[in-house]
Amino acid sequence: MGLVILLAVVVLAGAVLSVQAAINGRLGESVGVLRSSLLTFAVGAVVTGLLIFFFEPVQAVSLLEVPKWQLTGALFGVLYMMVMVGAVPVVGTAVATVAVIVGQLGMGMLIDNFGWLGNPAIELSSSRVLAMGCLALALVFMYRSSSRSVD
Repeated sequence: MGLVILLAVVVLAGAVLSVQAAINGRLGESVGVLRSSLLTFAVGAVVTGLLIFFFEPVQAVSLLEVPKWQLTGALFGVLYMMVMVGAVPVVGTAVATVAVIVGQLGMGMLIDNFGWLGNPAIELSSSRVLAMGCLALALVFMYRSSSRSVD
């Protein structure tokens, strides 16, 4: 898969996350944050299970054999879901999404710079810091211009 196509698919995945956040925010207001999160993860588990059963090739290592720290990523998905379900009805989908991206970019830059979690090190550059500053500024402008923002 070419790099441009891969990046387009990643951008599309980000767009889908915003749609999911908006839908789950409404659902969370109706049935509660935890029930909304439970539905998302239950449906996700069933769909993923079916995909594994029908399409996943056999792997050399099972989930029980990997280093245990690699399993903690699943917990972060629960935290993300619950925070977004609670935040979207308060600050709106765009502000909540940009706030998440600011956090993702900041942590991603640290992971890249230090090569944490077994990832290759990519040096922090002035252009990366500038991009982070621009995104943080975008969050400030979006939050301030939001008629739904809570002070």
